[in-house]
Formats: sequence, C-alpha cells, structure tokens
Amino acid sequence: MCGIFGCILKKGLVAPQILDGLKRLEYRGYDSIGVATLHSGIIEIRKDKGTIQEVTEKLKINEMKGTIGIGHTRWATHGAPNMINAHPHTDTHGKIAVIHNGVIENFLELKQELIEKGHIFLSKTDTEIIPHLIEEELKQNKILKLAILNALKRLIGSYALAVISSLEPDKIICARYESPLVLGISNDGLYCASDVPAIRPYTNKVIYLRNGELATLKVDGYEIIKISDSTVIHRDFEEIEWTLQESEKQDYDHYMLKEIFEQPISLKNGLWLQEQYVDLLTQFLDRGKEVLLLGAGTSNHACIAGSYIFSKLARLTAYPVISSEFIECYGSSIGIDSVILAVSQSGETYDTLKAVDHARMRAATVLGLTNTVGSTLTRVSRAYLIQQSGPEIGVAATKTFTSQVIVLTQIALKLAKLRGKLSQDELDEYEKNLYNIPYWVETVLNRTYLNIKSIAKKYKNSKLFLFLGRGISSATAMEGRLKLLEITYIPCLAYPAGESKHGPISVVEEKVPCVFICPKGSTRSEIIGSIMEIKARGARIISICEEGDSEIIQLSDDVVEMPKGIPDLLSPIPYIVPLQLLSYELALIKKLDPDKPRNLAKSVTVP
Repeated sequence: MCGIFGCILKKGLVAPQILDGLKRLEYRGYDSIGVATLHSGIIEIRKDKGTIQEVTEKLKINEMKGTIGIGHTRWATHGAPNMINAHPHTDTHGKIAVIHNGVIENFLELKQELIEKGHIFLSKTDTEIIPHLIEEELKQNKILKLAILNALKRLIGSYALAVISSLEPDKIICARYESPLVLGISNDGLYCASDVPAIRPYTNKVIYLRNGELATLKVDGYEIIKISDSTVIHRDFEEIEWTLQESEKQDYDHYMLKEIFEQPISLKNGLWLQEQYVDLLTQFLDRGKEVLLLGAGTSNHACIAGSYIFSKLARLTAYPVISSEFIECYGSSIGIDSVILAVSQSGETYDTLKAVDHARMRAATVLGLTNTVGSTLTRVSRAYLIQQSGPEIGVAATKTFTSQVIVLTQIALKLAKLRGKLSQDELDEYEKNLYNIPYWVETVLNRTYLNIKSIAKKYKNSKLFLFLGRGISSATAMEGRLKLLEITYIPCLAYPAGESKHGPISVVEEKVPCVFICPKGSTRSEIIGSIMEIKARGARIISICEEGDSEIIQLSDDVVEMPKGIPDLLSPIPYIVPLQLLSYELALIKKLDPDKPRNLAKSVTVP
C-alpha cells in the first residue's frame, strides 16, 4: 500500500520530480512521507508524518539538492505513523537509505541477530532491518549490489524496495518480490515507482520488474538480474498507450467522479477483447470439473455476479470465493481438475495472489482477469484477459466492477456457445444487448445525476442504509453497500432480499432508507413482495427500477428510473451506476474526500 518513487536525472534537481511522483501515488493511501537525495557524496533525508503538502512546506523538501533520490509514502503496517517510522530508513552510519513496500515476516528474528552484532535501531518498522543487513553484508563484500543481493536472500515476506548509498552515489538499486515495482526509461533519466501513473509524466517506456528480480539504475542505462543466481535478464521496455491526461482529474472535482463518468468509454474498451484469448480461457473453463471465481472486495462482487451469469448462460456452476477465505475453505479439496479464475484490478492483490499460489501448488489451472499488463497475476496465470478500463486512481473502485462484469459476461457467452447451451438467436440477442451497455450507462449518467443529488440531500442524516436485491441483483446490492461504506462511513447492510426476514428486517424501523435493486426479470414479483414487507415496518423505500414500472414506483418513496430493455442478467453494470453516484454525493455532503477514504488504500498488497 506504500508508494515508492525513485529517479536519477542527467541534470536538474530530483526532489521536485520525486514529490510529483509521490502525489500521483496518493491514491494508494499513506500517513507519512519522506525523501532522500544524494548530493556531494552525502545522503540527506527529510521525512515526517502528514500529507505530502504539509511535510513539504514544513521541511522544504522541494529545495533538497541532488540528481539522485528516492521518495516514499507510508501506510503503517509495523510501528505507529510518526517521523521516526517514516521512510527512508538508514544504516548505522547514514550511508545507505532504503524505501520499502511490503511486509518482512522474519524481521524480529533478523533484528535480534543484528542487535547482538551491535546494530542500533531507531524505529519500530520491519523496513529498518534492510539497510542494517546491507551494512553487515558490506563488511564481507564491498560491492553494493552483491551486498544487497545477499541481504535480500535472507528476507522472508514481500517487498518492493529502492536503495541509494553514498558508497556508490551514481546509482539506485531496486528489487521486488510480490509487491509491485515498475521502471521508467527516458532520455532525461531513469525512474522506479510502485505504479505507472507516477512516472507517466516523464516517459511512456516502462519495464515491469518480476518477482525475484533486482535492477540497477544509472544515468546511462540499467541492468536487471535474478536475485537467486545473478543471471542477467534482457527485457525490452513496453510503451504505455494511455495518455497522462487519462490519469488526471481533468475538469472533475475528484478522481472517483471522473472515473464514474468514464464508464461508457471503459465499457466500450472492455468489449474489444482479443477473441483468441477469450477462446483460450473458455476452453480451460470448459475442461474443469469445478470452477471457482476468486476475488477480493469489489472484484469479489464481480465474481458473485459472474457466477449467476455463468450459470444462466453457460449452464456452468462457478463458485464465487473471497480470496482471503479460499485456502481455509477450499485449499484441501482443489486439485488438478480445478479451474481458478482469479479477478484483481491491480493483479497484485495480496490475498488473491496467496490463494493463487496455493492453487498452483495443488496443480489447479489458474486463469486471470486484471487491468494491469505485466502484473504478477498475468505472469502466474495459464491464460489471462485484460479488462482494459484504463488507470483507476480513486480508492473506491467504480470502473473496475463494471469492466470486470462485462468481461465475465463475454467469457460466459463464449462458453455457452462452446457448450451448445444457447440457440444462435439467443446468443445474437445477448451480444446485441452487450454492445448496448455503454449507451445505457451513458444514458443513466445523463438522466439520473440530478435526481441522485436530491436523494442524497434527503437522506444525508441517515444513520443506517439497507441494500436488497434478488438473484443477480444481490451482487449489485453488495457492491452498492460497499461503495457507501467505503467513502461515507455510514453503517449499512446488504443482503439477498429473500434473506431479509432472517435477520436484517430486525434493524428496520421508521425512516430507515432501504435501497432495492429492481430490474425487470424473473425475480420481479418476489422483489415486490420484499418491498411491501419492508415498507410495512415504516422504512423509506429507494428503488432502482425500469422506467415506467408503475407497481414499484407506487410502492417507493424515491425512484431512480433506468432505461427500458436492460436484461436482468446484464443489469449489474448499469444499475450500479446510480449507487456509485449516491455514495459520492453523500460523501461530499458530509465533507469527506471520496478519493481518500480513511484506513483504505487502492492496492491491498500486504496481508
């Protein structure tokens, strides 16, 4: 969750670029920041708890000297958020500075060993052992790269890190294992960062470091080697196609709102999948005796929707599984006949990758759906698809859900065709409707936003929300609830509507807002019954329903009317949009920043 940015320039001060890069990583979440630069053979460090702007103004970080430097935004995992625990961390003599994202699992054991050798530690972090390990290795080997390699081989856990040293002041050495790290190559210098948006202003040429790799960056070039055996790796850079403008807010007040309104475009992009890769995934899924859809957070909700779609279209039973529960629940029963479709926007979600590694060890077939080319998930999967939704900066995922569902639907349709479960007329009708989805979403955005604003004002003081849906709409309800919880902190529940009488109805009282997702389909009569049941307890009914659905409109206190003709099975994509907007507007009314929800980060890359 921490943000890493390092750069080495041919000329000019490096500190302003480091600060700019760190600002572009703010979406990852952080509680403190720090920068280290090398100038005249001396490492200078300025760091503290607070925002980038606050710490920069207080410590004048932008005035730091040097053309080589590293910067870090920290999200605390070991040690409280304060100046001492902020990165970078140094060795005993201040000759080595390290920034790190990840968790070192054996740091207490290594720390005790180093203390016995005379090392003195200042912080409570796991990261601080790394420069001290390097310092200890330098006593045996005077070459910095070899000392770092030996130190890394002793670490157990996850890391993406960058190191500078006054002993060899012409380079940055960086490495990764499980936590993401990308290199940027330009004529003016070289960069390393946790994510592409940080370096995109300076270059579109990137190299994704892979697990167990170390890179040495110098002003005249770079070298990549394997940590295990120092084998040199030759890998050309990739060119990033999306523009810098795509990763900025443009005229929107927040990234979240920008990304909500980008969904017609991201959905169109999600329909441009390469057919041969869809075919490959489909073949693997068809061979499996059991299929599990694996995801965390929003991706899990996309998997829940996907399980309904696979069942209805392809007549394939696919079990949605929360990534963090996968090993405990299914770890002993999966095997060579199991197919795991792992879904992760970043392709670096810790719990998902941990589950995937377990599945691979038991010879299961692992498939991937992600938004990030070169991510770990793309490398460990037998086959994968890219959802093609473009960069998503907002912590509360919006494009992610809709893009993942539209890709899962295309896989299901291809699988239905392969298995002969739908007639050609049915396939043609679904494909036609699939290509109408971007238009429907655009219509929803244009027609419903003002109504959503008024609904948000009406319920701004509510202390509890309840989200209910039937069938596939239960996935929409769960995702709508998550969005509201993430950025407004309002307690809320989401359930399949049929389960309301088994507990949730007990919290319903006068004026409690209950949001019903009501597309026309096979469950419509049941959802009407659920509305009447909840309404009888005095709740306020907010319904998301098809335009002109008079029965539901009459039962509701507030209505968001959706375009006609949206099939029930495709409804999660357009029907989630009003709930995204509702969450956003309630956050604004409460004077909360929807892009930076407390205690949350975009990429959950630590346990």
